[in-house]
Amino acid sequence: MPEYFIHSINALSHGLLGTIVPFLFVLTIVVFFHELGHFLVARWAGVKVLTFSLGFGPELAGFNDRHGTRWKISAIPLGGYVKFFGDDSEASTPSTETLAAMTAEEREGSFHHKSVGKRTAIVAAGPVANFILGALIFAGMALYYGKPSTIARVDGLVAESVAANAGFKVGDVVVDIDGSAIQSFADMQRIVASNAGSELGFKVKRDGAIVALKATPALREVKDPFGNAHRIGVLGIEHKAQVGEATSASVGVLEALKIGVEQVWYIISSTFKFLGSLFVGTGNPAEVSGVIGIAKLSGQAASAGFQFVINLCAILSVSIGLLNLFPIPLLDGGHLLFYSAEALRGRPLSERTQEVGFRIGLGLVLMLMVFATYNDILRIAGS
Repeated sequence: MPEYFIHSINALSHGLLGTIVPFLFVLTIVVFFHELGHFLVARWAGVKVLTFSLGFGPELAGFNDRHGTRWKISAIPLGGYVKFFGDDSEASTPSTETLAAMTAEEREGSFHHKSVGKRTAIVAAGPVANFILGALIFAGMALYYGKPSTIARVDGLVAESVAANAGFKVGDVVVDIDGSAIQSFADMQRIVASNAGSELGFKVKRDGAIVALKATPALREVKDPFGNAHRIGVLGIEHKAQVGEATSASVGVLEALKIGVEQVWYIISSTFKFLGSLFVGTGNPAEVSGVIGIAKLSGQAASAGFQFVINLCAILSVSIGLLNLFPIPLLDGGHLLFYSAEALRGRPLSERTQEVGFRIGLGLVLMLMVFATYNDILRIAGS
């Protein structure tokens, strides 16, 4: 076999391992905590848990715990599920005939015989666990690495930029944006990036005085260090950190937790702003990513260092938790929608209605997956 061919195979294998391994690492952590949320609250509510699976399809390995739950790893590592006693499928759909035939003792451990409140808590616990995981990771990183404290100073202005036209001057220090205190240049970048097209109120310190300015970030396409294109809001402010200026301030546990919660809220609010921009036609649908895109990001994060992998894990955890709360049958949010209808009607929706809902939900999820995968392929082909 020619030597160049061997090198090509080795390079391809290394590239695949460098992408797949970090991707599975990140996804497994996120899925595990999501399902663990369902599992723990179900146990608290007295529901018998039949299966806790990481992945779908045939079982690769597993064991039974003392409560009779089968913990297993399955062949298709793109998700997971918890199956409760009374479920007719992994999607937690019930069978009316099976439920009706249960004895009084069996009903005690049946998910579908619990009150609407308990079922709601069990279903909501998965996304909530994802939010908690994200907050704890962000908090842990703040404790370990500290909080960036690079001053939000204007060191230069792009000619005819938004900032220049809004009255910013070289030497200004941004201290507040729309009531949010700015403690670093990164704080300012984060707010500006997620508010393209929205007018923001700035307070800047200039020659010892506070000056109020208003500016609307312009939507621009920029590339991150890995070459991925993103459309974000920009002002046209240049910053040049001076020697010894880029530092990290140590924080305590409470401050770290506050930072973690703020980061989670930032991801949630940014997601809704993006969805809103898609609705009004200003957003770019091509930015929607799927499994391939996440795998690519995982590989890029791994090449940059472990802290970037953990950071991606936190972002993905919050994003998956939020996605699961969307009111689409098949997702957790779809179940919560059905339970809301049950609480209002005083009785569950008919089995036929739920079945139709799950089919619609499956169709929507599959369409989203196909669309996201299509975007991922286009991005890779164009890179």
